[in-house]
Amino acid sequence: MDPHLLRTFVAVLDHRSFSAAASALGYTQSAVSQHIAALETDLGTRLVERRPVAPTPAGTRLMEHAPALLLRLDAARADIARLQHVRSSRLTLVCSPAALGSSVAHALAHLHSTTRPLDLEVRVQGREAVIEHVLTGRADVALVDGVAAPSDPLPLPDLGPATTRALTEEALAVLFPHDHPLARRRSVRLTDLAQAHWIDAPDTAVPLDRLRAVCRTDGFRPRIRHRGTDVHGLAALAAAGHGLTALPLSLAATLTGAAVPVHGPRLVHRTELVHPADPSDAVRHLIDLVHR
Repeated sequence: MDPHLLRTFVAVLDHRSFSAAASALGYTQSAVSQHIAALETDLGTRLVERRPVAPTPAGTRLMEHAPALLLRLDAARADIARLQHVRSSRLTLVCSPAALGSSVAHALAHLHSTTRPLDLEVRVQGREAVIEHVLTGRADVALVDGVAAPSDPLPLPDLGPATTRALTEEALAVLFPHDHPLARRRSVRLTDLAQAHWIDAPDTAVPLDRLRAVCRTDGFRPRIRHRGTDVHGLAALAAAGHGLTALPLSLAATLTGAAVPVHGPRLVHRTELVHPADPSDAVRHLIDLVHR
């Protein structure tokens, strides 16, 4: 498959519009239509319904593959470009909202004070964007968090030649309103909360589909949706009774609301460091500092 056609296909379904996809990609609407037609001819099946714009069953199946394929192509380009560039004193770290803890913050402070000059930038993004930024060279190193069984790696997508390193593991907590009947419990079981109201905040808290997977249930349905990386805003919504949310205990304990540790199933909140197979000198120094 021609990756240019595949990228157009993804844009059309992301925007649910040929004209919006054309604007985003810098093409004419006619060119977008030609790209979709060419891809459908290549694969021998209709992929996109035109009115309204929606994927066919074959298009839905292709969308399960397309984003990962395009990301690997972009990652390969970035990996080759990285080999040709001289090491610089720049360090761009991208992290999900609950991933940047005190150990990394102190390591960055030490690195900044001992490396002159150092152009340091920290970006906070949703988890999918974090992985994309480090694989495509828009960031030098990433911190990503999630839940897993103790000592198990996070269920990350195929990262190609990138390297992951365990950074921290800690208890998971559920954030309740202070007047919730369970707010004074010493601990809770996630499975007992499957039918409660939850906040869908995949960029900030533990994604609800991950809770469904680890608890093997179709519960954990959202009452409202929260988009973005504002942890304090998410906590305010939980404290006001809009729904529950799951966060690392050390973070949840500092926020508005009542943080109650999870004791079952056996899960930890895990943070991993992700970097290219051939990291920059600044990244190597940071890795040494956080693993001391």
